[in-house]
Amino acid sequence: MNSTNSNKTIETLTKAMPLTKLRYFTSVLSVILMISSLAVISVKGFNWGLDFTGGVVTEVRLDSLVTSHEIQTLLSGTSEQDVSVISANEPGRWVLRYSLPASDENVGNNAIDIAAVLLPLDSNIEVLNSSIVGPQVGLELAEQGGLALLVSVLCIMAYLSYRFEWRLASGSLLALLHDVLLVLAFFSLTQMEFNLTVLAAVMAVLGYSLNDSIVIADRIRELLTIKTNWTTTQVNDEAVRATFARTMVTSGTTLLTISALWFMGGPPLESFSIAMFIGIITGTWSSISIGTCLPELLGLNSEHYKLVPIDDTP
Repeated sequence: MNSTNSNKTIETLTKAMPLTKLRYFTSVLSVILMISSLAVISVKGFNWGLDFTGGVVTEVRLDSLVTSHEIQTLLSGTSEQDVSVISANEPGRWVLRYSLPASDENVGNNAIDIAAVLLPLDSNIEVLNSSIVGPQVGLELAEQGGLALLVSVLCIMAYLSYRFEWRLASGSLLALLHDVLLVLAFFSLTQMEFNLTVLAAVMAVLGYSLNDSIVIADRIRELLTIKTNWTTTQVNDEAVRATFARTMVTSGTTLLTISALWFMGGPPLESFSIAMFIGIITGTWSSISIGTCLPELLGLNSEHYKLVPIDDTP
């Protein structure tokens, strides 16, 4: 009952909203944000994580009462390097990751002596294993990650080109680019660590944003074939009104899940959750603004979806 009333309330609000001006305003804002994002990324770059730059991974076993905060505080006070502390699959077992020393030749001398550093926390420290991920491996991971992202974008382009008329497909594609750029710009601006987890979140944002754009694009295509006497502006406004309640409910419930991951998942899931949170918000408004305004700007109309009779004459 409450869900039905909520949907009716959203539908009532969308009917009263000046959607045309709102869509145009958010589209201009999106273009400004995209240009700003490109500038930020080109100037500041990324703070690449150990997955891409290489580093040392050490697995230790301590007293189960020792917390990650205690380990992090002790390591940060001893070393000038950033050390990440990740809980393993059993109590008291931790995975410590930190960057390689400046000289590869002196890894053994310059690397952190984990047992000595953590001695105040537990006198019976057990170093289970320690391995080095070289820069060459990190470079290979970066290339493979970039290739995976490129292949995903190309597959999405092929799918959109097959499913929609190119003007309508271009709006969905630019909306995807917008969402990815804003997520990348946030990590560039804040200099949060960019690792494989963040890359996975970026690819998840691509899929989520694509789903949202397709819902609205399908509605636009349907209205163009039915309401042939309507202008493209009227069709776009009606498509947004028809899908707005569904979009808000979907985005809202997804954001609740991501928020739970963010606040309860701890540091290992923080970057993934932040990237997804930004991607869902930007994906929601870009599918409404860019996804509808660009096809309108390119001259999309009902003629492009007009059914052409097949001549049966032999």
